[in-house]
Amino acid sequence: MTLKELSQLFYLKREIEIDQQRLDELEAMAAAPSSPRMTDLPRGSGDGASKIEKLVEEIDDLKALIAAKQIQCIHEKNRLERYISGIDDSHVRAVFSLRFEQGLSWDEVSVKVGGGNSVGAVKKCCYRYLKNH
Repeated sequence: MTLKELSQLFYLKREIEIDQQRLDELEAMAAAPSSPRMTDLPRGSGDGASKIEKLVEEIDDLKALIAAKQIQCIHEKNRLERYISGIDDSHVRAVFSLRFEQGLSWDEVSVKVGGGNSVGAVKKCCYRYLKNH
């Protein structure tokens, strides 16, 4: 497995966070009271859908996209778990699990692994394993 493949879960979770922030913004816009309608003014041209209808459609689309990415996350997590469980060395397994399953930074990995392992040591452990397998 490559470093890019191992990192997919992290980036997928990041995409979901960004999509969720956008969803929160859209829902806030949809919930905000609209200004009163001035009936004497000419209506703008368009496809006939109101602003709120367009927002609702975008919200529904974004919810479906987030749900699909969450399912993909489950598959990625399962794939990672299978790969990591196949690593013979428990130290290497811990490094991979902390970094790629839990999404910790290299600093956090070195602290959690303990044993005086530096950031450079846990990185080297990971990259050496990937190079040799």
